[in-house]
Amino acid sequence: MLKEFQEFAVKGNVVDLAIGVIIGAAFGNIVASLVGDVFMPVIGAITGGLDFSNYFIPLSSTVTAENLADAKKQGAVLAYGAFITIAINFVIVAAVLFLVVRAINALRRAEAGKAPPAPSRSEVLLAEIRDLLAGRTGQPRP
Repeated sequence: MLKEFQEFAVKGNVVDLAIGVIIGAAFGNIVASLVGDVFMPVIGAITGGLDFSNYFIPLSSTVTAENLADAKKQGAVLAYGAFITIAINFVIVAAVLFLVVRAINALRRAEAGKAPPAPSRSEVLLAEIRDLLAGRTGQPRP
């Protein structure tokens, strides 16, 4: 059973999947930073200092805080600003993945459209010899 598990674990598909998950997690961190540290401050500057991450609706009368972290400590809140940030994050990830897949597909189409390379001189000579020998099949050999 150990040998069977080892064969399963080192198959190309399992290893490729593991690599994809690890790279995906790292890519997720990059995009989260891009959204939180680059796009959201720019959107906030454009909209007059809006910070989506602190948008919330108190669900309890005990919540009096002005920022989300303190409000969560005081009681239940509906943090719709965090949802907006995550939704923007998703749109950015989807757009980047779309562009990556589109570029890969374009490369594949370009590769498929290329003419096969011309045969080498030795391949041409071998083909000529093959054709000559094929033409002599009906004749007796000397």
